[in-house]
Amino acid sequence: MSRLVALQPRTGSTANRKRRGRGEASGLGKQAGRGHKGWHSRSGSKRLAWYEGGQMPLQRRIPKRGFSNYHFRQDMQIVNLEVIDRLKLKKVDAAKLKEMGAIKHADAALKILGNGDLSAPVEITATAFSSSAREKIEKAGGKAIVA
Repeated sequence: MSRLVALQPRTGSTANRKRRGRGEASGLGKQAGRGHKGWHSRSGSKRLAWYEGGQMPLQRRIPKRGFSNYHFRQDMQIVNLEVIDRLKLKKVDAAKLKEMGAIKHADAALKILGNGDLSAPVEITATAFSSSAREKIEKAGGKAIVA
């Protein structure tokens, strides 16, 4: 039986790290692979991915376009009618869907989409409904209530 303390990586799966600056015999002595003088030979130097050697960087050369509505957007949790039909409930709201594991948050906005069909009338309370979902709910004899 093998013991936890005896575990080792497979042979050949790990390589010894390069010990830089540990004498000429190591192959990386003297400047330790950093070349002669200059910014990159010093400690703390690193070239940033977007740095272009002092040239005006790409993200500043290209004009800004469009806009982002993230300040005012309302993130919706979406649920399709096929999921609601599978739950076999008479009344559905965000709290019930959270309880059944169909959504993550009971207090966030909820939108019902029309993918699938309803086999029985269901009263659904949600923040928003797609037009196809509203149509299918009413066709099945249910109610689409906007909360």
